[in-house]
Amino acid sequence: MPKHTIDPNQWINRYSDYLFNYTITRVNDSEKAKDLVQDTFVAGLKSMKNFKAEASERTWLISILKRKIIDHYRKINSNKGKAEVRISYNSEENEGDWLEERVADPFDKTAEDTIENTELGLAIDNCLKKLPSKQAQVFEMKTILNYETEAICNELNITASNLWVIIHRARTAMASCLEKNWF
Repeated sequence: MPKHTIDPNQWINRYSDYLFNYTITRVNDSEKAKDLVQDTFVAGLKSMKNFKAEASERTWLISILKRKIIDHYRKINSNKGKAEVRISYNSEENEGDWLEERVADPFDKTAEDTIENTELGLAIDNCLKKLPSKQAQVFEMKTILNYETEAICNELNITASNLWVIIHRARTAMASCLEKNWF
């Protein structure tokens, strides 16, 4: 079997279109896809000494790109819910800014809110039942029950990367289902 070689001077000409097309189907954002391909080339340059010539140059770059895409989704998912809303205020006693705590009072619900929440709960349950069993299980553990990633991976005997792929697919399917059946 011939040893494969590596030639970074040819990467853009040989692989940029292929890597971009691969990425755009996974992130559905042209600018993000371009960034991920660029990050892949940079990472490839930094780790050229690790290229063992057991696979083709393109296969090696794709393996780097796959990790970049997974990292992209991990970052998105880990940043959700961390946004803070700050409000400046000026009263007779105090002045400054604070995290907004009084946006919605969970005890101040109208009958309409209660009905809407019940309908949403039923829609979520129905959509959850339509998912493949493993996706439904992972979605419920991560999103509804708030299990830690490590606990889910240990219980289901899967890797963290696999978990994020499954949860992404489940969330995409749930969003699509809810859009069709609830909105």
